[in-house]
Amino acid sequence: MKSDNANDKTIVFSTEPEDFYYMDVNVPCQGACPAFTNIPAYIRALYEKQYVRSYEINRMVNILPGVLGRICSRPCEDTCRHGESELGQPVNICHIKRAAADFLGETPGPIQKELLIRDKKVAIIGSGPAGLAAAHDLATIGADVTIYEAFAKPGGMLQYGIPEFRLPRSIIKAEIDRIMELGIHLKTGVRVGDDEAMETLLAEHDAVLLAAGCYQSNRLNISGEELPGVHSGLEFMIDVCQGRPAALGNRVLVIGAGFTAFDCARSALRLGSQEVRICLRRTEGDLVVTKDEILESKVEGIKIESLMIAQKIIGNGKVQGVEFVRTHPGPLRPDGKREITTLKGSEFVLPADSVIVATGQKPVPMKTPAEQNDRGLPAADNRSLQTSTPGLYIAGDYLSGPSTVIEAIAMGRRAAEKIAEDLSGKCFRQWVVRMENTQTTDRERAWDFIERQAMPTVKPVMTRLRNVSLEIEKGYNPEIAIEETKRCYLCFLHYEIDIDRCIYCRYCIDVAPRDCIKLVDEIITNETGAITGFVETNNWSEVNAVVIDNSRCIRCGECMRVCPVDCISVTRVELIERMEPTEASHG
Repeated sequence: MKSDNANDKTIVFSTEPEDFYYMDVNVPCQGACPAFTNIPAYIRALYEKQYVRSYEINRMVNILPGVLGRICSRPCEDTCRHGESELGQPVNICHIKRAAADFLGETPGPIQKELLIRDKKVAIIGSGPAGLAAAHDLATIGADVTIYEAFAKPGGMLQYGIPEFRLPRSIIKAEIDRIMELGIHLKTGVRVGDDEAMETLLAEHDAVLLAAGCYQSNRLNISGEELPGVHSGLEFMIDVCQGRPAALGNRVLVIGAGFTAFDCARSALRLGSQEVRICLRRTEGDLVVTKDEILESKVEGIKIESLMIAQKIIGNGKVQGVEFVRTHPGPLRPDGKREITTLKGSEFVLPADSVIVATGQKPVPMKTPAEQNDRGLPAADNRSLQTSTPGLYIAGDYLSGPSTVIEAIAMGRRAAEKIAEDLSGKCFRQWVVRMENTQTTDRERAWDFIERQAMPTVKPVMTRLRNVSLEIEKGYNPEIAIEETKRCYLCFLHYEIDIDRCIYCRYCIDVAPRDCIKLVDEIITNETGAITGFVETNNWSEVNAVVIDNSRCIRCGECMRVCPVDCISVTRVELIERMEPTEASHG
């Protein structure tokens, strides 16, 4: 462990493996976030009405808090301890993030720059989440960054793939403008490979990052797919976002199960279609879109049809329907999806005036000097993000395939880190576990029973459908937001019993609302020294310690309040970034 100040032992920064393990287990929301956002810290800051601080805690790692507060896939909420079976529903983490952006009330100060690399020019192809994140991080350390964007406006899929009723364009613009204030150059309407040769970029820059996203739609490869009235989901959404939507007719079938499929279906309603169905190969329970997205789609009148695969598209000069066959779900595959089998003789037809195929997309092949993979795309190492061509890197969906916005941001930041390290021979950023002595929680026990605060939405439904750009989620007001922040257990607080002072009175065990304080015979550790479990005992002759299991603790503080010998301490433990250039490790 390393202290920032030799005379101050209350704050410690650790890079020990056991401390990272502790964070993964005991602050599961942060570990689940691809960008490792310090979720308890920004929730606490918002509770204290420090809105700028809450926003900045987000922005430092996920770059676009106002955007993500609306459209993040929310992996953090799936692991929130408040969502465990006997504790209720997870904290509405995503909407608290949005609240921090909504309540700013003032323009945050300029983003601080650390001039760690100078006289280095970097070109970034694509201004989507990955490209923006990489540009942001490289510019903050002094690189001369230029973004090349094929579309007329920056943002990538944020701008051209997500409808305005979910993500207002003013929010995208405001957060991208702030990134551009770092001195980043933006060239729009430039398609690398056509308007600008990759070889030219490589010759004129010290590094080039290819983060062009996925803009080629997957096909069903069934008969009738070329009929008029059949649209690709991605192209349909791009047209909608540019104000030139296709005419759909009254009956629309959307084939697909992701966010794009739902965006297409909800957009179709706003364009006047009367009957819109989303057709799934598996079940509604297998969907990866958020529960809120499913609920709001149903509220608006969209029907979700399960267990069906399109066999062929029917029509005479124009689409008239789709023939499906029923499916049967099987066991889970290694990728987490269910196996499906078709049921012979179960064919049926659904009529349609239009069919939107939203079954995913893939990168558009781009000519580069780098070696190609088996998909005809430039190949890059998944760890270093480097291609066989010196100075050429790949990140975001162009490397990984379709992912979420937060995953793309995380990879874009990782690309910036790799590029900076290669250009300078130094690591400019280090993840550390910060530990600070603190006081017990001021949470009230009653807060554990506060219901999850619903996001207010536009009502009645017809008001939504008459205005294609009207944002449906209205955002929390300050009172609702503060109420929701109270639900967070503040899992970054670590409670520990000093065994040398403990008198084994059991008062703490008696008041604990969960089985989080244990009589222990043995503590189990792994090879790094991290605590992985306990051997419990009820036999007093075998008790060697009374311990707090922080993976079960809900940070109510009752144990500290009843302890007669004051042997319980609290440490605020956070996974944070430190801007501290050190010699790079190339081992």
